[in-house]
Amino acid sequence: MSAGEEAAKRRRVRDGWLLSAPALLLLTLAAAGPLLVVLVYSFLTPGQYGGVVWEFSTDAWVGILFTRDIFTETMQLADAHLAIFWRSVRLSLLTTLITFAVGFPTAWFIATRPPKARALWLFLITIPFWTNLLIRTFAINEVIRNEGILNSVLMAAGIIATPIQILYTDTAVLIGMAYVYLPLMVLPLFAAIDRFDMRLLEAGYDLYANRWQVLRRIVLPIVKPGIVAGSILVFVPSLGAYVTPRVLGGGKQMMIGNFIELQFGQGRNWPLGASLSMLLLLIVLAALLVYVRAAGKGGAHGQ
Repeated sequence: MSAGEEAAKRRRVRDGWLLSAPALLLLTLAAAGPLLVVLVYSFLTPGQYGGVVWEFSTDAWVGILFTRDIFTETMQLADAHLAIFWRSVRLSLLTTLITFAVGFPTAWFIATRPPKARALWLFLITIPFWTNLLIRTFAINEVIRNEGILNSVLMAAGIIATPIQILYTDTAVLIGMAYVYLPLMVLPLFAAIDRFDMRLLEAGYDLYANRWQVLRRIVLPIVKPGIVAGSILVFVPSLGAYVTPRVLGGGKQMMIGNFIELQFGQGRNWPLGASLSMLLLLIVLAALLVYVRAAGKGGAHGQ
């Protein structure tokens, strides 16, 4: 390459960076700026009536796992905080498992339909996205409450004598999140299954594999990127869910998102809320790293 061509290439690269600089600056300020503010707040002292006092302190990070006794000043495990963390992770994992158990057969059914019918089924799957999350949550509320559709049908059929208390429990939150995030599992699974070569199934059966062996050794390894992508798309928003636990949990079945809101509101402990927000961000980043690693392995095996 001649010197003139190298100079022209450098000029094109420089012009490209200059043209994209305003957008990059805007993205940096809009994305990294608020996160930086939250990070700084997590190392400050809470104000008496909310806000922060500009004094460096690590009490907020310590307060995630420990609390200080107001009488003896001794440190002890924050049992309530740990219970909220465990409930959030447990419900998020269960939501992911339930949506996969329901979403995989659904995606397989859609992917094996004729093209025209497939488009119709995909259209039906995307309909919930047209409705606000709060409205969908209230719809589930009307189904599972004591005087709701489910209990009314069961009582009319004589199956139960008194309403089943589902609302304001972990079960209600789990049902609501599974319903809300199910499309996020179905669509990535459909995209993966749609690229699946069905001739591999015939090859497996020709080699005397049963259905379970075909599923475990042929189907699941090939559609693994879709499984991982759907799991991340469900797990991440479930972990930080606020509306569904607030409506269906009634404020008693609190998750991390509700706990963070409480610290910035009634708790008036902004540094603790900021440290919890950063902890949630770190958990999400860890989940995304797992996804990238799994997707990379899946792509390498696919080659």
